[in-house]
Parts: sequence; structure tokens; C-alpha cells
Amino acid sequence: MITIIPEAPENVAAFSATGEVTREDFENLVIPHVKKKVDQFEELNYLLYLDTDLDNFTMGAWLQDAFLGLKNLTKWNRTAIVTDNESIQNFTAIFSVLMPGEFKSFPKENLYNALYWCKNGNEVEA
Repeated sequence: MITIIPEAPENVAAFSATGEVTREDFENLVIPHVKKKVDQFEELNYLLYLDTDLDNFTMGAWLQDAFLGLKNLTKWNRTAIVTDNESIQNFTAIFSVLMPGEFKSFPKENLYNALYWCKNGNEVEA
């Protein structure tokens, strides 16, 4: 299931993924919310907090996620993936070289820093 993170800054489409993630999650929530943000801000600042294993994403969810990426390819600005999964963190680093915009991973304990980075392009100073 995907839910909107309500405390996200206005210019960030932020989501939390838990349990099984389906195509319907993307069709009914993610894509309309992303479209609204892109229409409003003319760029996409996106955050995904992964609180589930990638095995819990159905094939339909993967296809919808890919469609989302392709549809808004020129609008990507900043994307944060929040996870403690090292493989996903490494993939995000590699993926950032291939895609327009900035992609960065953050550990789960740094969710608010990730939200701040998505909003502003810099991190909270320690």
C-alpha cells in the first residue's frame, strides 16, 4: 500500500510504501498526486519511503512506476529514496547517473532530512 506523507513540503510528492504495493496504488494515488505537483511547480521533487521489501511490489506496480518515470522524464528535479536496504541505496546512486535530475538515498532515520533536501536541494546542517 502507498500513502501520501502528509508532512511533506508543498513542492514535494512524498509517499510511504508498506506491505504489498499494487498497480492500483500508482493509478489511484501516486500518478494523480505527481501530476498535480508537476502542473503546480513545473518540476518533480519526489520522495519514496520504502517500509517494505521490493518483493512486495507487484508486476503491475513496477510497470506503473516505470510509466511514471517515462511520462515525467524531463520534469524530474530531485528524488529521494528513503530505505535501509543497501542494495537499493547502491542502485539509487547508479541510477542517478542515468536519469535527469538528482537522485539520492537516505537511511530511514533521516526521513526529515530527505524531505528537506527534496524541497531545497541541500541537507540540514548537523
